[in-house]
Amino acid sequence: MGKNKGKAAYMISAVAEQYAIHPQTLRLYEREGLLAPSRSEGNTRLYTDEDLQRLEIILKLTRELGVNLAGVEIILNMREKMDAMQKQMEGFIHTLNQELSERATRQPESRSLMPVIQIHAVHARPEVKRPSEPKRRVR
Repeated sequence: MGKNKGKAAYMISAVAEQYAIHPQTLRLYEREGLLAPSRSEGNTRLYTDEDLQRLEIILKLTRELGVNLAGVEIILNMREKMDAMQKQMEGFIHTLNQELSERATRQPESRSLMPVIQIHAVHARPEVKRPSEPKRRVR
């Protein structure tokens, strides 16, 4: 059945009327992979609030900014990737803050704002000898 069982859902006719677009346009957006409404038991398209938010972005890009559907797809994919990266960064920052808090409680006598972490190289890289540049004459 639907991907968001239990959430409010709107039929294609109501969405088309609300946004002043033809139902065929919504079907086109679905065929192009821009929208993915859930389906009822009777195979009726059901649009959730998240679908409507995505539709509003699509309409803004196409109507106001003149972006074609291929461009809309690229922009939506980039937005999703940016959202995923943002969540990863938030997770990293949360983990880092936890680690710093734990270290601060383990080393309360430290006066620095952040403890210094020393990293030692496993193997020293051999020194690379570079040919010396020829001396230039000064005129």
